[in-house]
Amino acid sequence: MASTPVTPDPRAARAAGPAPWREALLLALWLLATIGLRPLLLPDEGRYAGVAWEMLQGSPLVPRLDGLPFFHKPPLLYWLDLGAMRLLGVHAFAARLGPALLGFGLAWALFLHLRRWHGMAAARIGLVVLATSPLFFIGAQYVNHDIGVAACITAAVLAIVRAVEDPVRTDRRWLVAGWALCGLGVLAKGLIGIVLPAFVIGPWLLAQGRWRQMLALLHPLGLLAFAAVVLPWTGAMQWRYPGFFDYFIVEQHFRRFTGTDFNNHMPFWFFAVVLPALMLPWSGWLVALRRTLPVAPARLGLYLWWVVAIVGFFSLPASKLVGYVMPALAPMAALVALVLQARGTPWRGVAAASALLCLGLVGLLVWKDGASHRSLAHTLAAQRQPGDRVAFIDAYYYDVPFYARLRQPVVVVSGWSAPDIALHDNWRKELADAARFSPDRGAATLWDWPRLGQLDCATPRVWIVAAPQQRARLAAALPGLTLVRAVRGAELLSAPGRTCAVGP
Repeated sequence: MASTPVTPDPRAARAAGPAPWREALLLALWLLATIGLRPLLLPDEGRYAGVAWEMLQGSPLVPRLDGLPFFHKPPLLYWLDLGAMRLLGVHAFAARLGPALLGFGLAWALFLHLRRWHGMAAARIGLVVLATSPLFFIGAQYVNHDIGVAACITAAVLAIVRAVEDPVRTDRRWLVAGWALCGLGVLAKGLIGIVLPAFVIGPWLLAQGRWRQMLALLHPLGLLAFAAVVLPWTGAMQWRYPGFFDYFIVEQHFRRFTGTDFNNHMPFWFFAVVLPALMLPWSGWLVALRRTLPVAPARLGLYLWWVVAIVGFFSLPASKLVGYVMPALAPMAALVALVLQARGTPWRGVAAASALLCLGLVGLLVWKDGASHRSLAHTLAAQRQPGDRVAFIDAYYYDVPFYARLRQPVVVVSGWSAPDIALHDNWRKELADAARFSPDRGAATLWDWPRLGQLDCATPRVWIVAAPQQRARLAAALPGLTLVRAVRGAELLSAPGRTCAVGP
């Protein structure tokens, strides 16, 4: 990487012009237009929307899954979604508003950066490239934590880059903003919110011989801003749940990164293929990067290293999910925009085709909604009476509490005494882990199979969601069991309650 220092481009700054309200409005409309068209996808959207729904009913500080403290992920997404549900109501649009807002933040941070460094034309191209890339478009309307941490990492990197634009003087205002954004990244998905910005910025500065400026990034004001964002929630959780730090930091970060007992095992090269594939058709122009671009070497080096750093970091663990690589979307879009601008390529037709591809993918998701339990949950909501008990059998139906507006935890009947629960990365381990932080609540909601016959005790009626193959076993234990509704892969069953004998 060249050692040319990065300095502001006065021509690009003058070309920035007035506030680009039109671009902001079009971006917002593009991201919001389709977020309410389809039911929640399983498991992720049902799980995380359900957690936000439970926080809305109880404490906004403690994420909960079936009433149990759920610390797989930090709370930023949940806070945005519960706020949207409080304002707009409980539905898929509100559940996806958080990801859409975070996606907007990611795209807008890139737009403002490109306008400052490369002028308005490049900024508009970069914004269109990013907004119509399938990975970004679907990620910005998918309820999970990946778009949030990508947005925070992108904004943090760009804020810190602006802080060090002058190789002689570090702008403390932008440095503090960058550290605060790293803090939000930690609240979005954990330690990668600070690790990845450092992994991008540090080597980039060192490659230019700017080691003194890299050390200046550790200014106490920046560290204080980071602590002010991160410590209130994490400290409160550790104070309330003494095992929080060990679980959230050691188990959910270091063990997940180094372990091999998690799902989605993929080869090392997975993200090197997935990232350009999910930015088609735009990524096809990156072959022109081998030619010289009229861009300062340090600036081009930032974008190239940023992509390599993110792809390389997430290629190391055995477990890989597509959304992990989203923090590389912004530099990829910047590179494509610079190539298109330098070559004078007509890009509006490609943008239209890419937009249609994105909308087609949403249409495909609308059509392929057969796994949703929305209709079953709506039936449950319409017929359930106060005091009725709800139970799930040998599965956790993530979207049912959300769509049925359940305000109390459900009973989950399964093999909770099995010694190998901790070895399988699935719904059962999620609930078992959560029960570690509230054993009494766990004992009240996580039932082993021998308690099956007690489901209809001391309740006006018991409602059961189970797979069709469980019906015979349930009928033998629960007199009067009837089928109320069936969807693909799940049934809603009902049995009258009864007064049970009290044991000695």
